[in-house]
Amino acid sequence: MKTLILACGALAREIPALSDQLPAYDLRCVPAILHNRPDRIVPAIEALLDATAGQYARTVIAFGDCGTGGGLDRLCSERGLERLPGAHCYAFFAGRPEFDAMMEEELGTFFLTDFLARQFEAMVIRPLGLDRKPELRDLYFNHYTRLVYLSQSADPDLLQKAKLAADRLGLAFEHRPTGLSPFARDLARLTAPIAA
Repeated sequence: MKTLILACGALAREIPALSDQLPAYDLRCVPAILHNRPDRIVPAIEALLDATAGQYARTVIAFGDCGTGGGLDRLCSERGLERLPGAHCYAFFAGRPEFDAMMEEELGTFFLTDFLARQFEAMVIRPLGLDRKPELRDLYFNHYTRLVYLSQSADPDLLQKAKLAADRLGLAFEHRPTGLSPFARDLARLTAPIAA
């Protein structure tokens, strides 16, 4: 039987890109927009766990805490599951030590990944109401000073979108290519066959 990877929709492109490094698996994602309502993440994952119970040899959670306040870790503990280590995908992609160093450099950092650069309007602008009330930008981003784009791919269109996002938020722009290496390492470790 295969491994089931229950993941955030923000990782729906990156996980299949690593298929050659993973054992046989099926991927099920919860909508990435749940990050705007983190209280709904654990119930969404619970529903997928219940719907797939008994169908897989093993289930792993490709998710950070993502604002669940430890709720996801409690669910994993209750169900005997493992999840990717870290608070969110920014740390997955950059690597936790590198991410921590960036936060020490500048606490007021807003991060984008390829997914967020691609979905900036749908995930940031519209949910925050900035399309209707641009003046809210100062309320939401007053304490931010820079936008760091952690890119998983070398896509010039996404790079341009990330720069435009920084301009729209009035933040200094930095680009740090991460590729998929730290994420691939952690996901491969998480899905590695369990020794008998």
